[in-house]
Amino acid sequence: MLPGRAPRLLVAGLAVNFLFLIPPARAQSQPKAAQQGAITIDLKNALQRARDNSQQLQSAALEINLAREDRTQAKAALLPSLNYFNQFIYTQGNGTDSGVFVSNDGVHIYNSQATVHQELFAPEKLADYRRTIAAQALATAKRDIVERGLVATVVQSYYGVSAAQRKLVNARQALDEARLFVEITGKLEKGGEVARADVLKSQLVLQQRQREVQDEQLAVDKARIALAVLLFPDYRLDFNVVDDLDAVSPLPAFSDIETSALAKSPELRAAQESVRQEEFNISIARTALLPSLSFDYFFGINARQFATHDEEGLNRLGSSAQATLNIPVWNWGSTRSKIRQADIRRQQAQLDLGLTRRLFISNLHALYLEAQSALAQLDSLKNSLNDAAESLRLTQLRYQAGEVTVLEVVDAQSTLAQARNAHDDGLSRYRQALAGIQTLTGTI
Repeated sequence: MLPGRAPRLLVAGLAVNFLFLIPPARAQSQPKAAQQGAITIDLKNALQRARDNSQQLQSAALEINLAREDRTQAKAALLPSLNYFNQFIYTQGNGTDSGVFVSNDGVHIYNSQATVHQELFAPEKLADYRRTIAAQALATAKRDIVERGLVATVVQSYYGVSAAQRKLVNARQALDEARLFVEITGKLEKGGEVARADVLKSQLVLQQRQREVQDEQLAVDKARIALAVLLFPDYRLDFNVVDDLDAVSPLPAFSDIETSALAKSPELRAAQESVRQEEFNISIARTALLPSLSFDYFFGINARQFATHDEEGLNRLGSSAQATLNIPVWNWGSTRSKIRQADIRRQQAQLDLGLTRRLFISNLHALYLEAQSALAQLDSLKNSLNDAAESLRLTQLRYQAGEVTVLEVVDAQSTLAQARNAHDDGLSRYRQALAGIQTLTGTI
C-alpha cells in the first residue's frame, strides 16, 4: 500500500459507510409541486373526487334517470286517465238543422266532456312496464360498470404517481452515490493511486445519473398530470398523494374472492338484465296475438248550444260509456315473425351472459395470480435490495484497496439502482393487483 493511502482510505471508507447507513428518504418522494397549502389526497379521497368529477359516470347516472322516467310512463299507461275535452264544430248552413253536412247534428256543435279511459286488459302495456323495470336495472348495472372502470383507472394512476416518486428518490440517491464515487476517484487520482480513466468513468456515470434524475422528474410530472385530470374539474397540480405502497395486506383465499365478486359483479348483472329485457320483449311480441279490452266514460255536453239546459228546460248535461274489445285475426304472419325475432335476441343475450361469466372468472383468476405472484416476490426483492446495497459498499471499499476495477464499482451501482426500482415496482404491482381484486369484490 502506498504511503498516505491509509488516511484517505479511512476517510473514504467512513463516507461510504455513512452513505449506506442513511435510509431512503421517502419524504423526498414528494415532487416540487408539494408547496405549502397543497392538499394531501389518499386513495379513498382520490376515488371520491374522481367519482364526483367523472363525466362518464354522470352520463351513466342520467341514463338511469331516463330509464326511471320510462318506467314511470309505462306504469301510468296501466292506470286510469282523466281528460277534459272541449270542442266547437261549425258547419255551413243551408236552411236545415244539420247544415250542408248531414252527418253533423247542427250548424253549431259544442262538446265539453270529462273523459275517463282505462285499459282493462292490455297485456302489451303490462309487458312493456315489466321491460322498463329490467331496463332501469340494466342502466344501473351499466353505471356500476363505468364506476368500476373509473376506479381501476384512478388506482392505476394513483399508484403510478407513488411509484414514479419513489423512482425519483432512487435516482437522486444513485446520483448522490455517483457524486461520492467521483470524489473518491478524484482523491485517489491526486494521490497517484488510480488512473485518469477511472475518474473519467466515474464522471460519465455521474452525468448518466443526472440525466436519469431529469427523466424520473419528468415521469413524476406526467403521472401527476394524468391523475389530476381524473380528480379535479379544473387544471391544478397543487396536491400530494399519500404513499402507502409499504402497507402490504394479506391476500384472501380465492374461493372467498370469487364468491363475493360473482355476487357483486355489475358485468354479470348487466348481462342478466339484458336477458330479462329480451324475455319481456318476447312477451310484448306475443301480446299481439291476444285481445285487448278498454273502457271509456264520458260526462258533459254534446249540444247545439253551450248550455246545460235547452229552451224547454231539458237537461243537456249527461254521461255515456263504451267498452272496446279488439281481437286480432290475421296479419300475414307478422306477429309470429316478431316473436321469433325476439326469441333470437334472447338467445344472443343468453350467449353473451355465458361468455361474460367465463371472462369475468378468468380475469379475476388472472388478477389473483398476479397479486399472488407479486406478494411472493416482495421478500425476495427486499433481500436483493439489501444485498445490492451491501455489495456496493464492499465493492467500493475493495476498489479503494486496489482489489477491483472501476467497472465493478459502476456495475454494483447499477445493480443497486435496479434493485431499488425493482422493489418499488414489486410493491406497486401488488398494490394495484390487490386494488383490482377489491374493485371486483366491491370493497373499494
